[in-house]
Amino acid sequence: MDSAGVSAAAPPLYLVDASLYVFRAWHSMPADGFHDADGWPTNAVHGFARFLLDLLERERPRHIAIAFDEALDSCFRNALYPAYKANRAPAPAELKRQFAYCKSLCAALGLSILAHREYEADDLIGSALVLARGEGYRGVIVSADKDLSQLLEDGDEQWDYARDQRWGAAGVKARQGVHAHQVADFLALCGDAVDNIPGVPGIGGKTAAVLLAHFGSLDILLERIDEVAFLRLRGAAQVAARLREHRGQALLCRQLSTISCDAPLVDAVPPFARALPDPGAVSAFADALGFGPMTRRRLDAVGDSTTTATPRG
Repeated sequence: MDSAGVSAAAPPLYLVDASLYVFRAWHSMPADGFHDADGWPTNAVHGFARFLLDLLERERPRHIAIAFDEALDSCFRNALYPAYKANRAPAPAELKRQFAYCKSLCAALGLSILAHREYEADDLIGSALVLARGEGYRGVIVSADKDLSQLLEDGDEQWDYARDQRWGAAGVKARQGVHAHQVADFLALCGDAVDNIPGVPGIGGKTAAVLLAHFGSLDILLERIDEVAFLRLRGAAQVAARLREHRGQALLCRQLSTISCDAPLVDAVPPFARALPDPGAVSAFADALGFGPMTRRRLDAVGDSTTTATPRG
């Protein structure tokens, strides 16, 4: 990545972490009353559609890509560490079906879709952002996922849409205790229980932040382990011993926590210009999902407002 970043005045590319909002709708919206013609629940689709329409109405993005997680058990990280995300229960069939519906909605609305069997949504977002920066765009990452903050450079921002909180690279340290470029190293040291990344046993977030504040990076820390015992750090000698013992594990954990920015982006072309919606597909989708008149009007209005979109074909 270009460490210089891009100007905050550069045109924005919105990169949406779709799975986060699909899961949120799945857990927050009751399944009763939301079913497709075959009787399968569609509550997550309805919730995701509301979020997506809110975003499109509010921002009117000209460049946007929606990233989906399809590498739930086939990610390259599972080959490196089979226990990666093994603490998560597999998505039920009722939810998997709704993910497919959400992708269909995005396609009908003319939005670029990012998905791959071996790369996670974070990797796809990072790869798309790097390519778009090369064409003069800045990133607006729509997600509350703290891991994604490692992608932020000058001009970029992350947006927790539900809380309406935005921050750039300079705001990461106040939120996570380390700078944006240190996030992967931080997770390598203290681990990430959400993704089942163990980190170095006995090193928590505060200690990891102190170590990175002093040494700057995991690589320099491991080169200068002998100095750790002399730091003004509680249990410094024990921390140094743990780093020596678990050096290999720390490096593995960094591989797991580092977002890959060279993932293949199938059928999606930077800078991911928004295309015109397909009215027939949108109408058919609304019929199949049983959308009410208000949502249908919003879908039509979103299509009518896409005056600067790229024609299909």
